[in-house]
Amino acid sequence: MTTYYYLPSRNLFGEGAVKEAGQLMRSLSGSRVMIVTDAFLAKSGMAERVKGILEAAGLWVHVFGKAEPNPTDKNVEAGVEEFNAYKCDSLLSLGGGSSHDCAKGIGLVVSNGGKIADYEGLDRSTKTMVPLMAINTTAGTASEITRFCIITDTSRHVKMAIVDWRVTPLIAINDPELMLGMPASLTAATGMDALTHAVEAYVSTGANPLTDAAALMAIRMISQYLPKAVANGAYMKARDKMAYAQYLAGIAFNNASLGYVHAMAHQLGGMYNLPHGVCNALLLPYVCEFNLIGNMNRFRDMADAMGENIQGLCTNDAANKCIAFIRTLSRQVGIPATLKELGVKPESFEEMAENAMKDACALTNPRVATKDQIIEIYRQAYEGVPSPN
Repeated sequence: MTTYYYLPSRNLFGEGAVKEAGQLMRSLSGSRVMIVTDAFLAKSGMAERVKGILEAAGLWVHVFGKAEPNPTDKNVEAGVEEFNAYKCDSLLSLGGGSSHDCAKGIGLVVSNGGKIADYEGLDRSTKTMVPLMAINTTAGTASEITRFCIITDTSRHVKMAIVDWRVTPLIAINDPELMLGMPASLTAATGMDALTHAVEAYVSTGANPLTDAAALMAIRMISQYLPKAVANGAYMKARDKMAYAQYLAGIAFNNASLGYVHAMAHQLGGMYNLPHGVCNALLLPYVCEFNLIGNMNRFRDMADAMGENIQGLCTNDAANKCIAFIRTLSRQVGIPATLKELGVKPESFEEMAENAMKDACALTNPRVATKDQIIEIYRQAYEGVPSPN
């Protein structure tokens, strides 16, 4: 079987890396750049700072500050309209996953025409996308390096999983200085999102030696540095290590894909507009319990990477230490304990389960589930009751 490996061609890390954005953007041959960001960054001064860096390099810049959390098809439509109205020729996404995904959606439609829903699924575009550079401000989604683009279809209340190699940014910048202002709750949610990426990629049926190495290192680093970043957001070493860790997790899932955690979390986001990282963190231990028999040795490996002492334990006991660690970490960083706390209604479980089974991320889960089993996982996460298995 042929294995593909996707990654931006240029990647920058370290304090002050954002200062190079102007010359890097010029190297992509664009002259009229649209920055895609969210309302907060548009107003906080960060977008203006990046705009100034680009303008100092001789580029014309327009700021589109309408990327919502869980970006929608309407956000993409508005972005396409402004991109064309201002005669832009290139894109720069600034923020976390919402900004990056919105920019990818805009780029797809600008370059290929039609509506963003036309590109739901795998590699549906046919034309090269306008140049996109991504500047990351959170340590979680890794959308700045991936071929994944998640957009909410407002008519169906479903998150569309668009997986297309053409949306991979050409350049990605991870500057930990830009992450210092993240509140503890966002640090926790995005960090647990990164952990979910690494865990799902490591047990994915699409895993390979390259993704395994990235996933295990990401798990090791997140286990060590996420609590420190949540405890003290100004601790630069923890921010820097988390920037690398979420990137490694991105490498892993971008090439091995994901599983039922993401397939199910997408439905919670589409129907209830809930924070993606929180949904992932809450579902992760329950899906892991379901998946355990699919590849128990891999859960043992992850427990070891998390720093758990597994010497002398049978594989089953060692594997269960991985799930116990995830629960403890979630509690330590303040993730809500149940879906009930988030306002989710049990009557939506069946529809969400049906849509989760159709989600592209479900294809590489290590254990195949029925609709009833997916509903049961939602129920367990709603009640906060671990699986009896």
